[in-house]
Amino acid sequence: MVQPKVFGDERGFFMETYKKEDFERAGIGGVLVQENHSRSGRGVLRGLHYQQHSYAQAKLVRCIRGEILDVGVDLREGSQTYGKHVAVRLSEKNKSMLYVPRGFAHGYEVLSEDAEVLYAVDNQYAPTQESGLLWNDPALGIDWPIKEPLLNDRDRHWPALSQQQPQRP
Repeated sequence: MVQPKVFGDERGFFMETYKKEDFERAGIGGVLVQENHSRSGRGVLRGLHYQQHSYAQAKLVRCIRGEILDVGVDLREGSQTYGKHVAVRLSEKNKSMLYVPRGFAHGYEVLSEDAEVLYAVDNQYAPTQESGLLWNDPALGIDWPIKEPLLNDRDRHWPALSQQQPQRP
């Protein structure tokens, strides 16, 4: 998780959402090449998605309105944490960000009435290389707060972890 510098006063706040040297000091390299913005209502679950092969993407995710549970699942070949996940609450109030490295599946669930999420990526989107992981696979052990989320058909039918090929980011 990344906690940016936030400068607030009676006028509101100013924050540095990305500063290359700060991220490099934290061991996060690369160049961000595309930013995406989504809006969803309470209970929507988007994910768990990833791009394959040379199209893999690292993501820097933040919630600018509302609150989400943001999840990354390690699918990297040979990783000691393969199949493990990290889950953090991102919100407009805490202003935290989650860095999701290449080789991870990513998804989030909206916990507030609605939420807007921005995520910057280090590789352009390639629709033919998109894949996913079943959001409620018991092998992942993700404790989604909303047990019956709103999903699109594709996200409902991604394969389980046992059917995945490890990723080479």
